[in-house]
Amino acid sequence: MTVVFTCLDADTLGGIQQVTHTLAQGLARRGHEVHVIGLRRAATPFRYVAQPLYRHHVIGRRAAAGGPARWRADRRLKALYAEIGPGYAIMTSPSVVARAARLLPESARPIGQYHGSYDHARGCWHLASIKRHYPELDQAVFLSEDDARLFSEHALLPNASALPNPLGAWPAQMSALDSPVVLGVGRLEGVKRFDRLISAFARSGAPEPWQLHLVGTGAELERLRAHAWRVGVGQRVVFKGPVPAAEMSAEYLGASVVGLTSQHEGLPVVLLESAAHGVPAVAFDVSGGVRSAGPVLVPPGDVAAFAAELGRLIADEEERRRLGADARARVETFRLDPVLDQWESMFAHIDR
Repeated sequence: MTVVFTCLDADTLGGIQQVTHTLAQGLARRGHEVHVIGLRRAATPFRYVAQPLYRHHVIGRRAAAGGPARWRADRRLKALYAEIGPGYAIMTSPSVVARAARLLPESARPIGQYHGSYDHARGCWHLASIKRHYPELDQAVFLSEDDARLFSEHALLPNASALPNPLGAWPAQMSALDSPVVLGVGRLEGVKRFDRLISAFARSGAPEPWQLHLVGTGAELERLRAHAWRVGVGQRVVFKGPVPAAEMSAEYLGASVVGLTSQHEGLPVVLLESAAHGVPAVAFDVSGGVRSAGPVLVPPGDVAAFAAELGRLIADEEERRRLGADARARVETFRLDPVLDQWESMFAHIDR
């Protein structure tokens, strides 16, 4: 069968993009014809798959807000959909659904994803867009059973279902959990609230030589660097920049705890990857997806509680080992093949 993923931007460093390329490669390996479409070109493209088995398309050089440029881009997108032909058209966000669904050929089976949580959606324009555009799709896909239920009840979606993010690879090796490193992974942007992670690390009582390593890049880099010095841990926070996908396993193997302090999340891949490496995590309880990955949970935004749990794990290696082993066992169900099985079952359900 033919499967087409459409993203606003398919090549930026981010969770939606990583999941899209992981699913595309997995489905292509199973013999399906797969396409990934980016509506705009990334300013700094990030490569997720070294040797993709799927086709990759970019519609425009930049975002087309309106006018002739947007009309030309939409015409190119409509022509590409027609050229690809019948299949399953997966649109990865509300903005993509609003723009692309009307351009699909009648033979396409439209599927809308949402990579955030219900709580995030109701706090911004996403919920209104989902209510307006998702009910007419063949399927609306969310990241956890909790979120699918909430969207079904409060957005009156008759087609809501849950499909988790997959792990791209299953590591053969687990972290020894003896390196004095707390790890944070993600875009250095405001919504990820790495300032809270830095503050929690500073308040955790972590002794020397413990460090906080932050993997990622973004507009908040210099502000976060200044914040680290302001709270007294500037010399112990290491900004590692973007790390190629193929090298991320080494980052997890070199860590003993992972911290996630985002303001909102759907089902963050960093929690799945850290758990697969046997690394325990502390996270704010911001969604059903976060809960499903099994980190140590603290109330959203409670930096003091986060610092206390972080300090507890830093001080107790046996507890890290127990929680790390439990986390690895828990995320077995997020391995790529079981998730791909769920996608293929959904396609079959749509055809019925």
